Formats: sequence, structure tokens, C-alpha cells
Amino acid sequence: MKKYILLFISTVFLMSCELDMKPESDLTYNGFWDTEEAVQAAHVGIYANYRNYTFTQWQMGEVRSDIWGGNTFANSPNDVDLMANNISSTLVYFSNWANFYGLLHYINDFIQNAPNVEFDNEMEKNHMMGQVYGLRAQVYYTMLKAWGDVPVNTEPLLDVDLEALKKPRSPKSEVMQQIKSDIAQSLEYFGDDNSLWLGKQIYWSKAATLALKGDAYIWSGKVLGGGNNDFTEAKAALQQITGFELVDFNNLWGQSNENNNEFIFTVDYQQDQASNFYGNLFTTRAVDLAPLYDEEGGSMSSFVINGLSRYGASEKTLLLLDDTLDLRRNTFIRIYDDGNVHIPYQAENPNYQGALLNKFLGVIGTDGTRWDYNNVPVYRYADVLLLLAEAKNNLGEDPSTEINAVRSRAYAENFVGHEFSSGSTEENTKAILDERYKEFVGEGKRWWDLVRAGGTFVFDEVASLDASEAYKIYYSISESMLANDSELTQTEGY
Repeated sequence: MKKYILLFISTVFLMSCELDMKPESDLTYNGFWDTEEAVQAAHVGIYANYRNYTFTQWQMGEVRSDIWGGNTFANSPNDVDLMANNISSTLVYFSNWANFYGLLHYINDFIQNAPNVEFDNEMEKNHMMGQVYGLRAQVYYTMLKAWGDVPVNTEPLLDVDLEALKKPRSPKSEVMQQIKSDIAQSLEYFGDDNSLWLGKQIYWSKAATLALKGDAYIWSGKVLGGGNNDFTEAKAALQQITGFELVDFNNLWGQSNENNNEFIFTVDYQQDQASNFYGNLFTTRAVDLAPLYDEEGGSMSSFVINGLSRYGASEKTLLLLDDTLDLRRNTFIRIYDDGNVHIPYQAENPNYQGALLNKFLGVIGTDGTRWDYNNVPVYRYADVLLLLAEAKNNLGEDPSTEINAVRSRAYAENFVGHEFSSGSTEENTKAILDERYKEFVGEGKRWWDLVRAGGTFVFDEVASLDASEAYKIYYSISESMLANDSELTQTEGY
């Protein structure tokens, strides 16, 4: 009977908030949460569910920035309105809260029930609890950055109470307080355990929580007005991360390198399970490349690829990444139609056709096709260093050590002459933004970076967004959501 009650509750919630989730909370009943094995199964299930949101989080964190908007090959570009920041009460991106409450349901179910199950080794349960609290904090942090005020729900859907299912949007300050609380709970469960679950970065860890803490507390300090207290907390958290390091840039990318010592938390992709989204969005078809050439005049006729070109690098991005001594220039393979040498890159060159994103290009499999099973990093050590530079700069301290650590890896033996020297707080902020721009292309961070920087940086860098439309920093919600839930209000400004 409880199973059918829960099905009814979930259906009503779907009608109210339009969530795209399956009512599987009946696992709570019929003895599911009675065994250690069940907890472990639910734990793995959360990661499988989380993986379904990777592309959404990437879109939210990058598309609205200045990275994309350039040439695509024979395919029409995606998200043109989003790149143009054309958002309104009728043109709504990520409606229904991007279905994040479906993921949060499973996380909340775990947090409520797993602590009551006896484990032979309680440290294992504590590690899993630390992971799941960290994941919940990360999901709510994403929602806070996307919409500002959002409903906060920390319980699974279990009770037949239609009014209780309606929730108003909590103020940004309260959402941030929930994020900070979950971060603290995560760190308490991890305690002194800095290990990786099963020795793999595909599971959340204490280091991931500390990276998230640094990230979120800088946002709290800069965007929400928390100031130096938040920056100090962020700095302390980031400085606690150990066991990771910058690795040689040539050994950072590719499926054979995805267990490197720089990746802190990655989303797992494997053959016969799931492939990532990069090949189908940032490459093209072999037939499109066959008559074309790379920037050195080499033919692309034998290049193995079979994807689509939906996001083209902007000229701003290609010019920023045009230093031939910077290894990050290889983030893209630039393609031309004439077979001539085109180094350096020249803006508005009519022979330029487009670029392939090289960072997540995948490998050629045994069947002769290119496989897209690269794990996708959420946090890596370069991120930690540049967030630490950001925290220090916001405190009026010198961020040179951290910026130069990332630069020296990028320039390798050519680093001399490319050292960073500290300037004013504003100059340092711009330098950090530029360094993060070059470092994290394609990793879903640039838009968040610009907003987190505060001031006018996001308006200065993103041509499609004017300061007079600052309300567009946060997404609108749909008219149907408002009609179906009397507790909801539209995002301010729309």
C-alpha cells in the first residue's frame, strides 16, 4: 500500500513542480534499507543519477560566457539564445529547476536512511555519508548560482500532504546557509580520512568537499556580501587539500591519463555504460573534415571522427589561446580550407572553418571509431590553486605563487619571461580570470568565474550582457511552474 501512496505523492509533486523523476522512493519500504549491501547499492545509484546532470551543469557554467559563439562546421549551433543571454519569462532555459530535485530526492533518501543501517566497518559508512552530503552541497550550490532563490528541501518525498509539497523559494542567504551546513556535515563525516573511495576520483572525497568549500565561500564573500570572513574560510579550506598536484600538461588529458594525480573529482564514463557529450557537440563529421586542413597545412582527410559541431570557439577565445609557447594552445585543433600555414591565428580569416575541441577528444577504439569515454573533471588541482589565488587576492594578499604555479606548467621550459607579478586587486582579478579562461575551456566554469569575480567583470567580458540587465545573472522560471505552485514567485527582474 505504501508503494502506491508514494507513487501518488510523486505524481502530485510532478504536477506541482514539473519534476522529471521516477517515483522510486518505495525502496525505502519493504526492508530495502535494512542491509549494508542495500546502502552500497543506493550509493552507486546516486552517482549514476548524478552523471545524467553533467551536461546541464556544463551548459549552466559555460554557454553564457565569452568562450563560444564562433564558427561551427556543417552543423547549426546549439543554444544561440543562451549565448546571446536572450532570457525572459517566456524564453526559459532549464525549466522545472533543471530537474535537480529528482537527483536531490535520492540524495535526501540516502541521508535520511543510511545512518540507521549497521555496518561492519562504520568508517565506510561515514565515508559514504561524507560523499553524499558533499554532493548535496554541490547540487544546491549549482542551483543557487543558477537561480539565486530556490526552494530548499532536505527530505525525500514520503508524506501525502499536498500543501507541504508546495515550497516557496528560500532567499539566497538561506540557500547558502544550507550549502555551508552540508559542507560542514560532510567534513565531519570524513574526519581525518583523506582517502579516495576505492582509490578512485570518480567518487566524492574530503578533498572535493574542501575544494567546494573554497569555491562556495568565495561566492558567498563576493556575490552575497560575506566579505573577509568568507574569504578567510575559503583560503583555509583550499590550503588543507593534500595528495594532489599539477601533472605534466601532456599527461593530463585523454582516457589513458584520466587517473592522473591532478583530478580530484570526475564524472565517470565507460564503454557499454555511457559516453560523454563532447564528441557529439565539439567535433564534426569525417565528411566535413575530409577536404580541409589543419593550421600547419596538413590534410584532415584521414582524421578519425564522427561527431557534430554545435559549439564553435569564439575569436576572443582563439586569440587568447594563440601563444605558441603556451601548451594550452593545443586545447583546439584549428581547421582551414586552403592548405596554407595559419600560425598565428588571424581574426576574421575567411579560410578559417572551425576548431575541434582537443581536450576531450577521446581515443580510437578497436572498431576503428573514436570513443568518447573520457572522464569529465568537476574539480582538479589547478582549480584549487586558482581559487586559492582568488581568495588571497580578495583578502588583499599576493596571489603570485598560485598563478605562477599554473603558468609554469603551461609554459614548461618557456616559463621564463611569462611570470606573473602582483598588481592592484582589480588587476589581479583580471589576471586570474584570464588564467582560468585559458585553463578551463570546455570544463563548465567560465560563466561562474565571471559572476563570482563581482564588480563589472561579467558585463565587461560578455558582450551580449549589459549591466542594465543585471537581473539576467539568474535564470527565470516558467509560467507553468508559477501556475502550478502558488508558493512560487518569478525571479526578480523578469
